[in-house]
Amino acid sequence: MPNSKKGLAAGTPAPDFTLPASDGLSVRLSTLRGQWVVLFFFRGTQ
Repeated sequence: MPNSKKGLAAGTPAPDFTLPASDGLSVRLSTLRGQWVVLFFFRGTQ
């Protein structure tokens, strides 16, 4: 996989997306609008 520097500019709102939470339920970013949100992304072991 090529090393890519693509992404959003600082201050740009993130696009809406849905991800599984640690409890197995899905969370949609737009349902958290107006709240502080901290996301952790990691590559894992693969």
